[in-house]
Amino acid sequence: MRARHRLSKLLLRRGIHYTAGKKAWTDTYHKWLGTLRFENPIDQFVFDQSRLAVEQAMQRIEQIEAELQRVSQSAPYAAPVGWLRCFRGIDTVAAMTLIAEVHDFRRFDSPLQLMAYFGLTPSEHSSGESKKRGAITKTGNTHARRLLVEVSWHYRHRAGVGKGLRERRQGQPAWAIAVADKSQQRLCRRYQRLTAAGKAPQKAAVAVARELVGFIWSAMREGDRQQNPT
Repeated sequence: MRARHRLSKLLLRRGIHYTAGKKAWTDTYHKWLGTLRFENPIDQFVFDQSRLAVEQAMQRIEQIEAELQRVSQSAPYAAPVGWLRCFRGIDTVAAMTLIAEVHDFRRFDSPLQLMAYFGLTPSEHSSGESKKRGAITKTGNTHARRLLVEVSWHYRHRAGVGKGLRERRQGQPAWAIAVADKSQQRLCRRYQRLTAAGKAPQKAAVAVARELVGFIWSAMREGDRQQNPT
């Protein structure tokens, strides 16, 4: 993202605008970048280096994602990744990130403890008998919290199972799908109620992320019980 920003701001400062489409960083956009030429050799050099930085970052991301995909299909990751991929908005990279950041969901005796670990619980200001709730604490795992909030935006749409989610659920246990379906029905309604009541979409997304953690905790603990019934 930083490499893209450097390149786009360079073009903006030179008054160069992309008009061949509505979205940047598509295949068409990259082809358009390849047609750009600058009269000033220094500008050309900076542009070429900035473009190279974007391409190298994209290649690195592709390599990392390919390795994550490979590792996710082996023990001990295959089963929990499969459970998490039953949830709307969670695919292999997000699932592997959550598993790596939490390491062992059995460390948390309740979903509230896991929410606190991610820094998604409301802060509290107390004075005597007065208690006031504030913004989320943001004291936990920053990387995982940001990922969960990104996932929560998927629940702003009406509940449903699309082609991608249906494919991810193939071969997964019925209980994991049931937990994911319950979460989707509840969280989609939650987002709609909050925004209808005048809450900012960003705050609604954070509230959805907090409740999503509860469903993830439930799924991972149930998975552990299924694998270790004793």
